[in-house]
Amino acid sequence: MWVRRAFYSWLIPAAFLLPLWLLVGWGVFNAGGWAFLWVLFIAIPSVFFGQLLLTLLVRARGTVRVERAVSWWDVLGFTLWNGLTIALGFFNQAWWAPVMVLTIVVGLALFWLELVQLWREARPSAILMRTTEGIGYIPAQAPRQAPSERDVIVITEKPPAA
Repeated sequence: MWVRRAFYSWLIPAAFLLPLWLLVGWGVFNAGGWAFLWVLFIAIPSVFFGQLLLTLLVRARGTVRVERAVSWWDVLGFTLWNGLTIALGFFNQAWWAPVMVLTIVVGLALFWLELVQLWREARPSAILMRTTEGIGYIPAQAPRQAPSERDVIVITEKPPAA
């Protein structure tokens, strides 16, 4: 459970630290001028807004908010996506392009995974009430009253005279 909670806490800082790493990696590994333009105008905004969008999709789920922990699928997806984003910051020409493509594919797959999980939890399946004391309950139904006896009046029509 602590791993899932750690990932829950990591989601917001990752939106700021991953783009920062791409900028620092560009400077440390001498990626060049064209790479700087790519980092500045494409990579940093994409990673920042992508991570924020994924974080909002994760935190929109009720179970994540209650447990303050992500699912194991989230742990797997964010480990892959964030790991590949960190690998992009090393700017090694031998494997940078395939890692870039794989990072985009994993990011899109993670987006759909989050949508599927959100959709599953949004379906109505049970009623759960939370109180400030942390005790969940469903109030009892009001007792039904027996129907009262009423007078019944039957009116019959006379057939018309021929």
